[in-house]
Amino acid sequence: MNNYIKIILALTLFSLFIVVRAFESQLFYDPLLEYFKNDYLYKPIYDMDVTRLTLNMLFRYTLNSLISLGLIWVLFKRLDYLKFSIYFLALAFTFLIVFFVLLLRDNFESGYLLLFYIRRFIIHPLFLLLLLPAFYYQKISNE
Repeated sequence: MNNYIKIILALTLFSLFIVVRAFESQLFYDPLLEYFKNDYLYKPIYDMDVTRLTLNMLFRYTLNSLISLGLIWVLFKRLDYLKFSIYFLALAFTFLIVFFVLLLRDNFESGYLLLFYIRRFIIHPLFLLLLLPAFYYQKISNE
């Protein structure tokens, strides 16, 4: 693939992350967005639809994961990297969403920080920041 096309595709995929983030309040049900923006230290959490929130987080995680997988494919063109990423992202979501729902049902009895950071890992493509350098290191160590 031509390097110019590769750069354009990579920039397009990165811009899709920005679009997802910019329109998050219109695309996804997430009452915790407003809760963590305001006086969350002093306000109790109000009732929310946990099932709807979980499904919307799955939708957002899937969207971010598909963009991440596209970026990994464009940058490395390796099927084994793609397969590993799919398994890693699926396993990570499974663990994170279970802990998230358990903490949410706990009504912040154990504090809000753990829930806040688990939610961050689910709604943002932070695992891409781990996978890209790992794959790049793997690529240069194999050469």
